[in-house]
Amino acid sequence: MPSVVGIYLAAGWGLLEFTDWATGRFGLTESLETALVVTWAVLLPLAVTLAWRWGKPSSPHSPASPAPAGPPRNRSVAVLPFVNLSGRAEDEYLGDGLSEELINALANVPDLQVASRTSAFTYKGSSKDIRAIGGELNVSSVLEGSVQRSGNRIRVTTQLVNVADGYHLWSERFDREMEDVFAIEDEIAEQVARALHAILKSQAWQRRPRIQPSDIRAYEYYLRGQQFLLQSRAKSLRYAREMFARAIQVDPAYAPAWAGAAEAAALIHMFYPTLEEELEDAHETSGEALRLAPELAEAHAARGLTLFLMHRPEEAEQAFQEALRLDPDLYQARYFHGRACFQEGRLEEAAAEFQAAAMIREDYQAAFFAAQSLEALGRTEEARPLLVEALRVAEKHMELNPDDPRAATMRAVALCRLGRPEEGLHWGERALEIDPEDAGIFYNVACLYSLEGIPDKAIHCLEVALEKGFSNLEWFEKDPDLEPLREDPRFQELLERI
Repeated sequence: MPSVVGIYLAAGWGLLEFTDWATGRFGLTESLETALVVTWAVLLPLAVTLAWRWGKPSSPHSPASPAPAGPPRNRSVAVLPFVNLSGRAEDEYLGDGLSEELINALANVPDLQVASRTSAFTYKGSSKDIRAIGGELNVSSVLEGSVQRSGNRIRVTTQLVNVADGYHLWSERFDREMEDVFAIEDEIAEQVARALHAILKSQAWQRRPRIQPSDIRAYEYYLRGQQFLLQSRAKSLRYAREMFARAIQVDPAYAPAWAGAAEAAALIHMFYPTLEEELEDAHETSGEALRLAPELAEAHAARGLTLFLMHRPEEAEQAFQEALRLDPDLYQARYFHGRACFQEGRLEEAAAEFQAAAMIREDYQAAFFAAQSLEALGRTEEARPLLVEALRVAEKHMELNPDDPRAATMRAVALCRLGRPEEGLHWGERALEIDPEDAGIFYNVACLYSLEGIPDKAIHCLEVALEKGFSNLEWFEKDPDLEPLREDPRFQELLERI
């Protein structure tokens, strides 16, 4: 009986909420609202009586009534990658970039749940029915669209589809100049939010302040850079760095491009520490980004990472804290700060930052390092679900980026730690096949072999890593994954070579 009465009360509350909204929206009279309240109250005893009769169990063994279902998922959306209709593969970045900007914009709308980029981009190029996609992503609506560019003109066609029945909730076509792309993004985000009734108060959502370049070509190069910055391959990071450099050439005052260039250079040094010039460049470019835009959180995050890699932890901490003050939901600030905390032995802080980063962006690295931090604290039961999540996201990431060797190594380690060593070692070998010239990948796979008790292969991979330019003595000396090799004479020889 309580479940039936609960449904009746919930339905009545929903009806009153709807009536209150409709009164203000369509100018209905207050007398109608009063009549509904009276009717609802009069019928309540009848509902209780019927509930009692229907709710009595027919036998002592009758199953319990199921718990009432949760509220309908009427305020959730997935943004699929916009289709490139330009006929040129080099314009692919435009649709992806537009989709990602919309994901970020909608994520800031109160009371609206947005599927992550990793999940949504799994369906890039898919011909699957929208309703099926929405069901798999557990959202009530899907935003899809296309982008077609001709010279300096851009046509964006978009539609918001209701997953339940496949009907359009909203659609629009924009024929504008490329310079209007920011306005198009804002308008689409606002119309989607309004179509889903996600903006509860007129002042609840403010458009994110953005720095616009003086030349739209700078933004185009910036988008290309961001597209490759999401991939952790050495070649991708170098390409991202080149794209940011071109954006700076077009518009030397465009601070986001300077911040992107700094992040790319710092990541190259962090993942593939073969040369010092990347770190010097990251220091210079992050400094210029801050000079141009002191309130740009991305610039402070890149600066923090750079300073930490330069072994200036106190200054790095200040930069990270300033980035988080400016934008508490900036993934880079959380993730990079987490890495700094982990390396300094501040494991509680590291675990918290990595988990926060994983909540902001569905990222296998953040989830993996959160698990590693908790394991180091002896909290293995808490770590296991995060390892499972890291594996799930890594697998999904590799559906879009099958040639990402770093994702393959993370996938390998997660599998081994979850008790599936045969699969894990397979993916470690696969990572070496993907990029046999990457020194950092050989180092990571050496760690995997070390932990799995295969010292000969571990030593071999370390030797290859050195031959290909890996020269970070600190990692060799302190990395706990190499602990099983410490007493091996061959390992001591490698240390001497460095």
